[in-house]
Amino acid sequence: MWSELRRLKADTDYGTPPRDGAPVALEIDGVAVTVPAGSSVLLAATEAGSQVPKLCACDTLEPFGSCRVCLVEIEGKRGYPASCTTPVEAGMVVRTATPRLQALRRGVLELYLSDFPADEIAGGWSEFHQTLEQVGVRSHPYGHNGASHAGAPVDQSNPYFLFDPAKCIVCSRCVRACEEIQGTFALALQGRGFDTQVVAGQNQPFFESDCVSCGACVQSCPSQALVEKSLFDGANDHATATAT
Repeated sequence: MWSELRRLKADTDYGTPPRDGAPVALEIDGVAVTVPAGSSVLLAATEAGSQVPKLCACDTLEPFGSCRVCLVEIEGKRGYPASCTTPVEAGMVVRTATPRLQALRRGVLELYLSDFPADEIAGGWSEFHQTLEQVGVRSHPYGHNGASHAGAPVDQSNPYFLFDPAKCIVCSRCVRACEEIQGTFALALQGRGFDTQVVAGQNQPFFESDCVSCGACVQSCPSQALVEKSLFDGANDHATATAT
């Protein structure tokens, strides 16, 4: 039954991959829902009709829990767990849209915006921009005079796509897609904290790395940091530097 339901809703991103365990019943935002054991709360919420914002999660990749946008409240549990990495339990009562959760999400997204090109905040069409719109974030209070990745060299070495580090939100979806979908392991996260960045190979241009140009990373990127040249010409007009 679950496989059939998934087939009928093939255009829906459930946030995490489907599982095939025994049925587990729980409640999401007052809606009773049953999903297989091993499923994430995010998947159950999507099935229940709740639109939980997310950035690092998609149902073609294993959950990672880095973006801290898909936080939820669960009765009887402390804190605000990431719904993508929290497995469902029988009888769970989950809330996804309380004022506290909305405030937490706004704070997280404002931090993302503080290191995002200012001229790219309005009018964007990426998944990141859609999430900003969903949560109601259009600006941030931090200014643009602090440290940022603005002006980082754009890697246009690959003939099919380019990589703009200034737009990268370090969600690691590209890294995981390269590993889990393609099995190439051409991408990695390098550095710690603010200095964390996506690199190809040994911090090489994409075209000189083990990248096979499969496009899995481009398909998974939520912020237009990786963009296909032939389809999205002009999407990175703000970039002024190029790595070749």
